[in-house]
Amino acid sequence: MMPTNPRSARFPFRRTARLAVTVGLLLVLLPMLFLSGCDVGEGPPPLPDGALVIQGGWLFDGTGDERVPNPGIVIADSVVHQVGLDRQASLPPNARVVELTGQQTVIPGIFDLHAHYAVDLLGAGRIDDTSVYPTVFLANGVTSTFPAGEVQPEKMRDLRLRIEAGEEPGPRLFNSGPYFGTWRAGWDQEISPDSIRAEVDHWVERGAHGFKAKGISPAHLEALIEAAHAHGRTVTGHLGSGFRGSVNPRDAIHMGIDRVEHFKGGDAMPADRSAYASLEEMTPDTPGFREIGELFIEHGVHYNATLTAYGYFGERDPEVYEYFWPEMELLTPYAREEVEARLPRNVLDQFERIYWVKRDLLAAFHDMGGGHLITLGTDHPSWGEYVSGFGAHREMHAMVLAGLPPAQVLRIATINGARALGVDDRLGTIEEGKLADLVILRADPLEDIRATREPRWVVRGGELYDPEALLEGVRGRLGPSGPADHDAWIP
Repeated sequence: MMPTNPRSARFPFRRTARLAVTVGLLLVLLPMLFLSGCDVGEGPPPLPDGALVIQGGWLFDGTGDERVPNPGIVIADSVVHQVGLDRQASLPPNARVVELTGQQTVIPGIFDLHAHYAVDLLGAGRIDDTSVYPTVFLANGVTSTFPAGEVQPEKMRDLRLRIEAGEEPGPRLFNSGPYFGTWRAGWDQEISPDSIRAEVDHWVERGAHGFKAKGISPAHLEALIEAAHAHGRTVTGHLGSGFRGSVNPRDAIHMGIDRVEHFKGGDAMPADRSAYASLEEMTPDTPGFREIGELFIEHGVHYNATLTAYGYFGERDPEVYEYFWPEMELLTPYAREEVEARLPRNVLDQFERIYWVKRDLLAAFHDMGGGHLITLGTDHPSWGEYVSGFGAHREMHAMVLAGLPPAQVLRIATINGARALGVDDRLGTIEEGKLADLVILRADPLEDIRATREPRWVVRGGELYDPEALLEGVRGRLGPSGPADHDAWIP
């Protein structure tokens, strides 16, 4: 018989206790070991150092029709790091916190897909302004721009590179390169398809994101679309009815065009008269109007209505064209004197009629199911009385007055524009992982779309900007300062 361990014999309860402790520890540790490889029970990820945190207020993220109480937005490294934040969570000591109150509402950054930087302040022709306009667009919450034809494409490319390098504030600039068609000075009507392809190759290499046709022939447009698509670039066009060799949008759609400006075309715009002549008389009941709308929808072609572009040349509907910021104060004193000497401008009766007609036509296209294809474009090469950067708010207001719901108009101005440019995977809505372009409004834009006119903060690529400070910084700087640089503002 084995001898009994005196210690065990004297304290038998210790063996039992050790066994109980061991079993107890296993019961505690095994679930922890199991769960350590799972997501269950993990706490929220730590907030990055230097994060920008937006708390309170309301959020319209662009994915639906409603705004919701802002669950908290965390921005880091230029992207939306997190949507949804425990208000009790501790923030890093160097976090920047923006606390919203009342009806303040966060929306995605605005897209202007016909954002001319062109100005004609001296009545002598257009040049592209790259000193004041970028700041004005950004101050208005327009965080992405497609110029839709550049007068000075190399100058505009240089601007993009400066903005991307952080050398000056401005929106994302999706360069369009020069016009393709007679709207470009010196355009060769006999240019070959091979030369068009070579031009597209050149401008893609220079960073052009897409191309704009205006005054183009059918053969040249077909070559432009083919060349652009070979590089994964989009094409939009200011087209016509087919009158005098122009291209009807119906034919451009069959060629594969991605977007169309101004006119829908089709049989509603016969080739025996100009597009403008047909448009000013058109109604939603015009034969052919519904058929061309259905063609846009069938092929997924985006439509840039540019409602307000015509109203600037008309009587200027006072409800839309009122000043909500003194835009002419951006001009230098010398430039303002030059501009005011040519005011008031003559009213173009045809464009006044077109402004009202297009409101009805846009509502009809929306109602037939085309709302997801409508984009926002302002198309206002300024002569100094109004400045293009403010135009997006007038365009949205006109859309609402036409009968479109405010939520739909906000999507038109944000995610629709991103989709039309092919960048909706990283822009257009406020979602985790997307680039942090957003606008904080002082009020509810679903209650009154004019709330977009009053941004409290603008965030572009994670950088926080004060719109009022931006505008003050360029007040009195647009245009020539005097006779010494007068000629620099003439093409």
